[in-house]
Amino acid sequence: MSQARSLPQSKETLLKSYTKRLKDDVKSILDNFTEILKCSKVEDESQVSCVTQVVQDQYECNVRAANIVRAGESLMKLVSDIKEFLILNDFPSVNESISERTTRLSNMQQHTDKQLMNLKEDIAITLYGLEEAFYSSPYH
Repeated sequence: MSQARSLPQSKETLLKSYTKRLKDDVKSILDNFTEILKCSKVEDESQVSCVTQVVQDQYECNVRAANIVRAGESLMKLVSDIKEFLILNDFPSVNESISERTTRLSNMQQHTDKQLMNLKEDIAITLYGLEEAFYSSPYH
C-alpha cells in the first residue's frame, strides 16, 4: 500500500479502478454460479407447468452461464491491463534491460571490429604477396 501512496494521482486512481473491476467480476461470477445452483433445485410445488419451468430454468442458466463467461473474459482483460500497466510503469526494470542490451551490443561491436581488423591485416598480407608474385613474374 505504501507503493500506491508514492504513485501519482492518476496511477492511484487506475489501481483503484483495477481493484474495483476485480471485485465486481469475481462477485458476478460467484452470484451467477450461485443462481445456477439455485435453478438446479427441483421444486415440487409450482404455479407453472413442469415444461414451462424447465424451459425457464434452461434460459436462466444459459443467461447466467453467459454472464460467467463475460466476467471471466473481463478478468482476462484486467490481467492484460495490469501487465501492460506494470510493463509501462516499471522504469527501473526497463532501464536495466536497456543497459544490459547496450552493453551486450557494445561488446558485440568490439568483437566485430577486432575481427574486421584481423581480416583487413590478412587481406593486406595476401594482397602484398599477390602483388609481389605478379610483379616478379615473367607475365608482367
